[in-house]
Amino acid sequence: MIPEDLRYTAEHEWVSGDGTGPVRVGITHFAQDALGDIVYVQLPDEGTAVQAGDNLGEIESTKSVSEIYAPISGTVVARNATLSDEPELINAEPYAAGWLVEITPDDPASVAALLDADAYQALTEG
Repeated sequence: MIPEDLRYTAEHEWVSGDGTGPVRVGITHFAQDALGDIVYVQLPDEGTAVQAGDNLGEIESTKSVSEIYAPISGTVVARNATLSDEPELINAEPYAAGWLVEITPDDPASVAALLDADAYQALTEG
């Protein structure tokens, strides 16, 4: 359940893309599984500047409210508006329809600096 073509953070976010253009961000299968049934998502507006590690929004589940952290620094250029009405898509398709935002990176190399699939798997098994 850890796609090889994505990059990951220790906070269980994934990033799709190489950083030369906007990258798509979501939470991992591991994270959505730990959260349980997701009932609400708060995401930043398009045009919001974010710094790596800063709060990007919140995900509320039947168990808890969890912060989402920006995996890279950049500008939010899109948000998944479908999640307003269907937050459960994060549970059903965390790597597809359940994506959260798209960010144009300040530094394209920051994407390559994230964890690869093997390193993320080691983190989740540790």
